[in-house]
Amino acid sequence: MTSVIGSRAVREDAWGKVFGQAKYPADVNLPGQIYGVVLRSPHPHARIRRLDVRKARELTGVAAVLTASDVPHNSHGVLFRDQPVLVSERIRMVGDPLVAVAAESPETAREAARLVEIEYELLPALFNPEEAMRPGAPALHPEVHGESNVLYHLPVVKGDLAKGWASADVVVEQDYSTQMVDHAFLQPEAVLAQVDERGHLVVQAATQYPHYDRGEIAHALGIKVSRVQVKTLSVGGSFGGREDISLQLVAALLAYRTLRPVKMENSREESFYSHCKRHPMTMHYKTGATREGKLVAMEARIVGDAGAYASWSPNILRKAAIHATGPYEIPNLRVDSYAVFTNNPWTGAMRGFGAAQPVLAYESQMELLAKKLKISPVEIRLRNMFRTGSTTATGQALTGSVGLEECLQKVAPFLWKEGDRE
Repeated sequence: MTSVIGSRAVREDAWGKVFGQAKYPADVNLPGQIYGVVLRSPHPHARIRRLDVRKARELTGVAAVLTASDVPHNSHGVLFRDQPVLVSERIRMVGDPLVAVAAESPETAREAARLVEIEYELLPALFNPEEAMRPGAPALHPEVHGESNVLYHLPVVKGDLAKGWASADVVVEQDYSTQMVDHAFLQPEAVLAQVDERGHLVVQAATQYPHYDRGEIAHALGIKVSRVQVKTLSVGGSFGGREDISLQLVAALLAYRTLRPVKMENSREESFYSHCKRHPMTMHYKTGATREGKLVAMEARIVGDAGAYASWSPNILRKAAIHATGPYEIPNLRVDSYAVFTNNPWTGAMRGFGAAQPVLAYESQMELLAKKLKISPVEIRLRNMFRTGSTTATGQALTGSVGLEECLQKVAPFLWKEGDRE
């Protein structure tokens, strides 16, 4: 470690990337490989009434056309296995995978996918988490998660709210919302899967969790984990978008069924459909302070749109609740944080992991309070920020390494002009 600190350490992968020698999944090939594609749902909520793949299978050059009936254990997921490898009946989002096709060329595979005949029964879709939470809303996951669309709820309570509101001289109450965001990493998903001479599956991909991918592949195919190897190649960006498994499962399934190497590579459009997004959140905040600018009470309700599948939503909305007060001491508070299923694209890990969205709300509240109290935005923060010895909303004692005050003092001249009070 002493040789790294204070020196110009060279990244392990720097030379390969600078000279174009780094191998990404799209760069690797094997003799005799075939090419896979996924046919995805154009509907957000529907039942499959008829699925006919005969014309696709008859097309010259097609090696395999697989449906849900070809998957030994048709489920996966990082926290709950509530997501199908290939949908058997109920579609829950646009982009749900329905059929996997492998052929001698990508063009033939895509042509075969277009020949698949599907009849849908369209179902009413839920796009608003508030509507999805209401009694009587159709449950999207009754088999796994029960009759409620509320996947997760965390209350955080501290102090005495009635006492806090009684001591507040000013109160600010506002609604805030953040949007769904795609990771848009430079390298779309790609994978190369093969069954080697030992009969073991070898899957090469860009992934954040090779050990998780290995277990999910083994589970879906019904084989021992020891017969699956996942190799992580160069990762062309991720930001949380490669924590959930994507093409690895389908490519492994096609390779296992055909005993030929299978390569899959998403277009940019396909990438948008096939990985999670950042959680949109709606946040209602009510914050009270004394005329001296000391925070005394806060109530917050945070609703995160989990989309169609659970992914990391409980962890992310837990983080949102824990960080709902920001870096400020508030003696009396209640936070309620929810993750709710809808028929929107499923949401999962993205940089900040639930702590990024509440920043909009709690910092906006501080600005509005400062304006009402006619004190500077810097001053109201200095009067309330965490310091060594502070206790967070969840009871964590900060015993050291709290450099917020020093940091704010240094950057304040660049953020606010002297005398900013309006």
